[in-house]
Amino acid sequence: MARHDSSSFAPSWYSAHDSSGAQAHDQRTRAFERLWRAFMRARVFVALVLLALQLFLLLSTQGSTVWLTALASTYLLATVAVLLMWKPAEHGRAPTVQWLVTIGLDVAVVALLQHFQSGSSINFTPLFALPVLTGAILGPMVLGLGTAAGVTLLLLAEAAVDASGLGQLDTARFLQAGLAGTGFFLVAVLAHQLALRLAREEAVSASSQAAARAQAAVNEVVIESLGVGVLVIDTHGVVRNANPAARGMLMGENYPEGARLLLSARPSWSHLAALVEESFAIDAALETETTIEHGNRPSQRLHARTKLTPAVGERGSLCVLFLEDLREVEARVRTEKLASMGRMSAAVAHEIRNPLSAITQANALLDEEVREPGQKRLTKMIDQNAQRLSRIVDDILNIARPQPSRADGHVPPLPLDSMVRQVTAEWMRQNSVTQTLGVHLHASQGLVAFDPEHLRRLLVNLLDNALRHASGKPASIRIVTQPSGSEHLRLSIWSDGGPLEASVLKHLFEPFFSSESRSSGLGLYICRELCERYGAQIAYQRARLDQREGNEFYVLMPLATGAAATATPARAGGQQLSLSPASNPAHDHEHTIVDPLRSGHPPLATG
Repeated sequence: MARHDSSSFAPSWYSAHDSSGAQAHDQRTRAFERLWRAFMRARVFVALVLLALQLFLLLSTQGSTVWLTALASTYLLATVAVLLMWKPAEHGRAPTVQWLVTIGLDVAVVALLQHFQSGSSINFTPLFALPVLTGAILGPMVLGLGTAAGVTLLLLAEAAVDASGLGQLDTARFLQAGLAGTGFFLVAVLAHQLALRLAREEAVSASSQAAARAQAAVNEVVIESLGVGVLVIDTHGVVRNANPAARGMLMGENYPEGARLLLSARPSWSHLAALVEESFAIDAALETETTIEHGNRPSQRLHARTKLTPAVGERGSLCVLFLEDLREVEARVRTEKLASMGRMSAAVAHEIRNPLSAITQANALLDEEVREPGQKRLTKMIDQNAQRLSRIVDDILNIARPQPSRADGHVPPLPLDSMVRQVTAEWMRQNSVTQTLGVHLHASQGLVAFDPEHLRRLLVNLLDNALRHASGKPASIRIVTQPSGSEHLRLSIWSDGGPLEASVLKHLFEPFFSSESRSSGLGLYICRELCERYGAQIAYQRARLDQREGNEFYVLMPLATGAAATATPARAGGQQLSLSPASNPAHDHEHTIVDPLRSGHPPLATG
């Protein structure tokens, strides 16, 4: 059975032969030029040696003549001229005039010296190896073999001339010439094969280097564009490299370009330095959450994880530190939750609306039949709550869809105190908690741009949440309204419950998160979405009230247009207020639940 290949991609993005033809040709040309110049320098060196030898023989009267010295001088000038003035022929081309001038000149000079100094003890035959190697390595195979053949013929011709001069056949001389020629043929073949092998290896090496450079460039672009911070740190805690995201997380725009920083240089980086040091110590990847404090901007919560690179030689391994902004991570999780919430909401809305429509129709028919006032009130109550349930379903569907951050401006101004008084009265009757809740309204003329039903939902959710965590004692739940500055009203729901756990605080306003198994986890999330829809802000803090610690959820609502002049600003925060049901009205403006816009408390919860 044929093997099925599930992927047509190469094992790497760039194979060893992916470089372009022009680039590979340029690399081969440069390598050939270096080799050609090396051979030309070797020719100059041989010419110098030959000239020095002829001068020595001429001066010592041991067989050299003036014209042989002149021949050596001319050969030296020719080799120097070729080295300085000529460019190498293209590698692998057929023999040209350039090859004739170089290789042909070498063979001719050595042959003349060999012939006219045959009576001396000097043997010039080994010098024939230079033109043979030049042709075999720098030229095509035919040039190397042709040069070897020419040298062999010259050696045989010289042996024949010597034999005719002596009048007898010197078999040993012919055998020596043939053996030397055979050696030159072997040298030509082997040298050419080695040259081809070297050229292939150089091409592969150059191509691999080009692929590595391309891969490094791609990696650099990818790392530079990552939203995740990437730091490369050595065993001494020195930051070798950092991408823009990491530089922004550590120092923002103040990160010195091209500088290598010490990770332990700042106290706010000490957790990261300790994480890297521990990762090196145990030779394992680690992760943690930390907070980076910035002097001129808000602190940043980060998720940090390390990964060690393999050790390379004596340099040892490096630590790659990945930094993720937890706000972005939580935003992605929130987006995924919203997507699932949208799918769930559509299914739930369909399942709720069908029986709700039947209830509404049956109640309308029942209302037509009844005549007694008491029964009329009951049918009216059923109708109101059925409509309220229908609006709840619509709101959940709307929240699951993207919404603008503020209301569209068509919401009529709503008296905050009047609406709070009405909602709390209904809530106390439904939950039978008349003694548990203390209501303190100090924004009687304040108007807010908030839909009445949405404000009712906001209050009921916060009151229900407070009731679940309150002690149940008299005045264990307080609701307070008051002006906050000149442009906001502050609605506060306080309960004497215990402090929330850190794990709960981190996800307090996220959907589907709850510390109770029977809760849907949508209450506070819906509160936040409703507040953002109308430009309000909701937050949580621990607050002291009447010498008791408790949990406070507060909402800052912008005053409706034209209502800012009618609201009476509160006195500066930080004073003591008793909000017990029997408190003296003369002291109602003293409190320890302070205005976050005045006292420096964050307007939004950071936990």
